[in-house]
Amino acid sequence: MKKLVTLMLALAMIISAVGVLAEADGKITIWTWDPTFNIKAMQIAKEMYLKDHPDAVIDIQEKLSEDIETAVIASNGDTSTLPDILLVQDNSFQKFVTNYPEVYADLTGKFDYEGFAQGKLAYSIVDGKNHGIPFDAGTAVAAYRTDYLEAAGYTAADLKDITWERFIEIGRDVKAKTGRPMLSGQAGAVDTVLIMLQSCGASMFNEDGSVNLKNNEQLKEVIDFYATMVKEGIFIEVNTWDEYIGTLSNQTVVGTIQGCWILSTVMSLQDQKGLWAMTNLPKLVKAEGATNYSSNGGSSWAIINGKDIEKLARSIVDTLGSEFYTRVVVGIGTIVSSVKELSKSFKEAQVSLEVGKVFDTEKSIVSYNNLGIARLIYQLPTTLCEMFLKEVFKKGSCIISHICTPLF
Repeated sequence: MKKLVTLMLALAMIISAVGVLAEADGKITIWTWDPTFNIKAMQIAKEMYLKDHPDAVIDIQEKLSEDIETAVIASNGDTSTLPDILLVQDNSFQKFVTNYPEVYADLTGKFDYEGFAQGKLAYSIVDGKNHGIPFDAGTAVAAYRTDYLEAAGYTAADLKDITWERFIEIGRDVKAKTGRPMLSGQAGAVDTVLIMLQSCGASMFNEDGSVNLKNNEQLKEVIDFYATMVKEGIFIEVNTWDEYIGTLSNQTVVGTIQGCWILSTVMSLQDQKGLWAMTNLPKLVKAEGATNYSSNGGSSWAIINGKDIEKLARSIVDTLGSEFYTRVVVGIGTIVSSVKELSKSFKEAQVSLEVGKVFDTEKSIVSYNNLGIARLIYQLPTTLCEMFLKEVFKKGSCIISHICTPLF
């Protein structure tokens, strides 16, 4: 873990002390998205780290945010299917740590969090413990192609400090004169809706976590403006994130309203260099506290729990197999913080081995945290287990004796 946090600090120094990279013994796999921003930052940090640690092997893999979240859900707590480090959307962080606490390492006391804003830190704090290192914020910006605006008789200054009502008026005129919609977005995504809603401090949820949809007048105003833009072709919806990026690179739209991280994509479009201008957002008309400012996105780095232990277990299995031609199975208990808890972890490792004999005979490494429903079945009272299994299997079936035999 210490080595993991050490490499994190390399990225923190580059990105104004708000990044994290990590390293452990052996190959380190990192999942993140956006080649022009997140991946680029990791690549720079990797290069810096390799200057002092030339033997380190760091594999940065591009994966969409939704694909990372799907992989975590599919893992069901089995960290062997996950990378060493991954990037997590701030708005998903607490949900995933709460649902899969065994996946995300506790970084409390292992990193200096003092320089981060509390609002940003709060996303990755669960039950008072830090599970992530803040990376980027998502201050929203509006960026427009100045040549398209000029062709319609406007400048970026005409879109500064305006309302969404005025934006739609300009959008109609620009579309009529240039044939181009003003904005684009991914169908089914809520980026634009959230940006508009957060610009007045509103939300779809109450402070206690309950849904805030009924009588939410701010949301109603947002939906009305959004629906109008889509209906009139001022805002076009596409199917995927890549298609959304394509509307910018292929010069389909006049501009974009998004988190400031989108600017790295805009800046990468060399054939459009010098043709973009940035300003603030349109604001709602009726909503109390409406402003021309908002945010969208932001993320934090997370280290996957127990990867070092699994690598050590794998080393044991491989060494004994290759040098002594012996097949071994390693059981892993939960991580403990004191010597007094070692006996508990040892018993869990024993349970892992016993359960593995029945439910996962092909695995050479069995972790207590990843037993899933098998652990639940194993912990059932013997009599209850036998009663159920006798209804399914014939009397004397070997599976009954295996599952229903207590370990201690």
